[in-house]
Amino acid sequence: MKGTGMSDLFWLNEGQMRRLAPLLPTDTRGKPRVDDRRVISGIVQVLRSGCPWRHAPRDYGPPKTLYNRYVRWAIKGVWRRIFETLATAGGPPAEVMLDATYAKAHRSASGGKGGSVRKPSGARAAAEPRRSTRRQTRVASRSHSISPAGTRPTSAAAKR
Repeated sequence: MKGTGMSDLFWLNEGQMRRLAPLLPTDTRGKPRVDDRRVISGIVQVLRSGCPWRHAPRDYGPPKTLYNRYVRWAIKGVWRRIFETLATAGGPPAEVMLDATYAKAHRSASGGKGGSVRKPSGARAAAEPRRSTRRQTRVASRSHSISPAGTRPTSAAAKR
């Protein structure tokens, strides 16, 4: 570890850098690249923590340098080549891990108007008994209300 003494910073050691050195691009033009170890360590730190590039610790240099190197090397395929080389160097994995990710969805993504109530398909709708709505229930109760004498009631409430 180097820098501000923060123990949560990631730094590649010398052995790791020796292993990566042959995989790094050498066709740079213009100004010489800044310290590869510092920049790659900063990129790994940002990717591990999930923080925005602008919040990368200052020990790794300017955040714009980290971002630009990451994007440029991604376009050139440098990261893929590094990953493939390091992945094949170790032989077959002893265990395989899956990463569980999640995606945020807008509150309206669960369905259209009426919420996320599951609506039966055509085949199921024909097989299931039909549910009555409040209006149908009122109409049905009025039409079946019969006075004790066997005639329809004549009150105003029943004629509604």
